[in-house]
Amino acid sequence: QVQLVESGGGLVQPGGSLRLSCAASGIILSINTMGWGRQAPGKERELVATIASGGNTNYVDSVKGRFTISRDNAKNTVYLQMNSLKPEDTAVYYCNADIQQTVWRRYQQHWGQGTQVTVSS
Repeated sequence: QVQLVESGGGLVQPGGSLRLSCAASGIILSINTMGWGRQAPGKERELVATIASGGNTNYVDSVKGRFTISRDNAKNTVYLQMNSLKPEDTAVYYCNADIQQTVWRRYQQHWGQGTQVTVSS
């Protein structure tokens, strides 16, 4: 009933930039916090950036100053601008969102299918 679809991943050289997008669709009454997580091979998934409905943002230390999260509430879309990319940023990136579908249901967290980001020369 709810889908999160990411786009914008790919192969980029160290120091390059990518912009990820994630659009939520389906039965949606309200979206609270949205965010991006990533999972590198052999590692656990980590949450790298979040943005509240009012615009407050948080970042994991390893991406501060390089990544910028933003959202378009009218489009139910969240973005992740990634600059100065490093090989250690290589991972599958997943978007997530806390979504309320109807007034009778609580917010539930939903995840997208992921998009691969590879930073390599």
